[in-house]
Amino acid sequence: MQKHIISTDKAPQAIGTYSQAVRVTGGSTIYLSGQIPLVPETMAMIEGDISAQINQVFKNLTAVCEKSGGSLNDIVKLNIFLTDLSNFPIVNEIMAQYFDKPYPARAAVGINELPKASMVEMDGVMIIE
Repeated sequence: MQKHIISTDKAPQAIGTYSQAVRVTGGSTIYLSGQIPLVPETMAMIEGDISAQINQVFKNLTAVCEKSGGSLNDIVKLNIFLTDLSNFPIVNEIMAQYFDKPYPARAAVGINELPKASMVEMDGVMIIE
């Protein structure tokens, strides 16, 4: 198995021992690492409320998907991590602005804490043909 690492400066650079995305050579599946609401140009958290954070995460995921040769609509499984599950309706509202039907399979998990005090993180699996 040979891994093809996907990286773009249009999304935040990895802040740990991981790649933005990985594709196994010859395969159509791309594994997207978790994105938090970092602004790629500054590597600082976006200012604002949960809506601003969710939008920035989707922008970051979009950049990695595009670098991979696809789009958000090629995501087949999306995982969402929230430090406050009462923000889930806001995720649904904003997600509908970025995705077309049929929507991907999805999980939403409430957790205690995320890197850099983020309120949201998302990762996913994308299939391109």
